[in-house]
Amino acid sequence: MAFACEKDEEVNKDDPSNLEIEVVIEPEGSGNVIIYASADNAVEYQLRIGDNDEPVETNNSGVFEHTFLQPGTYSLDIRAFGTSGRYLRRVVYVEIVFEDEEVPVDQGYVTPLEYEGYDLVWHDEFEGNSINTDNWVFEIGDGCPDLCGWGNNESQYYRQQNAWVSDGVLTIEAREENFGNRNYTSARMKTQGKQSFKYGRIDIRALLPRGQGIWPALWMLGNDIETVGWPKCGEIDIMEMIGGSGRENQVHGTLHWDNNGHTYQGGSYTLPTGTFGDEYHVFSIIWDDTSIRWFVNDIEYHEMLITPSHMTEFHQEFFFIFNVAVGGIWPGYPDETTVFPQQMRVDYVRVFQEN
Repeated sequence: MAFACEKDEEVNKDDPSNLEIEVVIEPEGSGNVIIYASADNAVEYQLRIGDNDEPVETNNSGVFEHTFLQPGTYSLDIRAFGTSGRYLRRVVYVEIVFEDEEVPVDQGYVTPLEYEGYDLVWHDEFEGNSINTDNWVFEIGDGCPDLCGWGNNESQYYRQQNAWVSDGVLTIEAREENFGNRNYTSARMKTQGKQSFKYGRIDIRALLPRGQGIWPALWMLGNDIETVGWPKCGEIDIMEMIGGSGRENQVHGTLHWDNNGHTYQGGSYTLPTGTFGDEYHVFSIIWDDTSIRWFVNDIEYHEMLITPSHMTEFHQEFFFIFNVAVGGIWPGYPDETTVFPQQMRVDYVRVFQEN
């Protein structure tokens, strides 16, 4: 019996005890969590998250830092090991709630309501509390059966409920939710049959969303799409951005047309600092009977001649489409880094034509 007691004392001496856990969210309203674990006689600590059987980190300090990218309540499984190989375990819970870091509408670049040599022929400043049905209609669904995934293997179902006007801004919101056999919803609105234009200067002031697989677009299609189809109708992409790390500082301007098959060409603009989700920017084209030029904040970054005989598409009236797609061939698909919901906010769209 004495021998057994001595053995027990030796085991107890090498076992950890008095495990204490402190969890801090720093800064407040973020997904960054710091975990402080301490125990007597501990020589190693492990952190597990949720139902994961494998530790996400092992160290000797007992200090862990982890960034959660989605809101929710998470279980943290912390274990302190002694030299005996035995461990103490505690499970604590942390609730992640992100602060709304809304960018003020007056933050960023602004263009004027007047240009010398031009008249303002149409604009929508998105005032009031509803979307103007004299200007916009919605496309609903996932494009099926004729154009499932809207031609790009996109993952969203478009709904009118995902777009609204408030405080002088149009918001289009992409959500992670199951609807219409799709895992995401968003909105796609257009001026087809309401407002269309041939030539002029177009300014669109917008704040762009973020995230892998998020694909905002401000673009135009030719009025004859119902009779000749795409791409013979022509497509003018005023702005497209493909979300994801390292890509959210760049936008693209592109033309699509038919030249014995689908043809496209375009250019891109990269911000010197920051991303297009940090503040509002103005995306513009100047379009006449010889060329289309693309601008970001009045900086020209691309020009295309439209005088060749195979580019007659771009000498007719076009209508606008504003949408936020989720997933697709070009941007790829959301992953564990993508935070929902995501919003594109539009302050105004203005069309000027030469007087």
